[in-house]
Amino acid sequence: MRIPLSRPDVTEEEIERVVEVLRSPDLALGPTLGRFEEALAAYVGRRRAVAVNSGTSGLFLSLTALGIGPGDEVITTPFTFVASATSIMMTGARPVFVDIDPVSLNLDASRFEAALTDRTKAILPVEIFGNPAGFDVLSELAERHHLAVVEDSCEALGSALRGKKAGAFGTLGVFGFYPNKQITTGEGGMIVTDRDELAELCVSLRNQGRSASAGWLAHERLGYNYRLSDINCALGLAQLARIEEIKARRRRVAAWYQELLAPDERLIVPTEPDGCDLSWFVFVVRLAERYDAGPRDAILREMDRRGIQVSNYFPPAHLQPFIAARYGHAPGDFPIAESAGHRTIALPFHNRLTQDEVVIVCGVLREVLDTCL
Repeated sequence: MRIPLSRPDVTEEEIERVVEVLRSPDLALGPTLGRFEEALAAYVGRRRAVAVNSGTSGLFLSLTALGIGPGDEVITTPFTFVASATSIMMTGARPVFVDIDPVSLNLDASRFEAALTDRTKAILPVEIFGNPAGFDVLSELAERHHLAVVEDSCEALGSALRGKKAGAFGTLGVFGFYPNKQITTGEGGMIVTDRDELAELCVSLRNQGRSASAGWLAHERLGYNYRLSDINCALGLAQLARIEEIKARRRRVAAWYQELLAPDERLIVPTEPDGCDLSWFVFVVRLAERYDAGPRDAILREMDRRGIQVSNYFPPAHLQPFIAARYGHAPGDFPIAESAGHRTIALPFHNRLTQDEVVIVCGVLREVLDTCL
């Protein structure tokens, strides 16, 4: 039996909405794009939303719209998917890493101010695995130091902290819609903001630098083809209508894992933080702190051999070879992020995972732990 790490949850309703667009003349820059943007903005509680072709594109355009460029520094976390750092690098700015909180695994607010320089222009924090813990504090710190915040909510659609939705803490927020996310558009992303001038600039930047008032072949600025088609938007709009159902399904799967794995002292099992309404993106356990990457990697290999697809979410971004080479990073620079990254095991997790499959995964994991630890 092969149990995949993730899989999309696409119903007949979503398929019908996509087919409706395919039967229309409006495959791109049509009315479905606008409806998806309006629905997402309303859900998050922001004035504007701008659909793009990926979360990575959304991060890059957000930074570009803020005027971030060569010579600037942007503070971010080393414990994240690499796009959080590379989107900064794409602007010509430097990602300045700050180690993480050992509990939430988010950027540690207590270390933030020590990383500030006269070149710091923004902060790009990540709601890792969908967890917005500490984002109220980070937002307040950024405001105190007059810094823009690009909130990387690519893993956090539907999460909230004390009633405030993920994506609503930053100057701009960005969501991703890859097939393993809470909702999917196949490929896609969304920028959200309350500032009309930033939204309008992102609209132009995603569409080859065109302006709303000029013709199709008039380009006001350097832009990109980062558009999201109405085909993708139809899928996203139908998925967004199911977001509470999707959150409930994922919460139920997480609860099954928690019940079966929490008693095992060899594991650190994720829980929902106080004050958070967590929209579960993945279910990542960590080996206890006395272990390191050696046994973890052996566990990953053996789980895969037994038909359970697992992964190491996430290798520290600062130790990705091209980032380490460019900025001179080395092991030991951010020990909390490195320790977490060496001990993570992402287990199969998606809306349609059954309780029987969770029981199988947990049973195999315990057997493998017995063998490898």
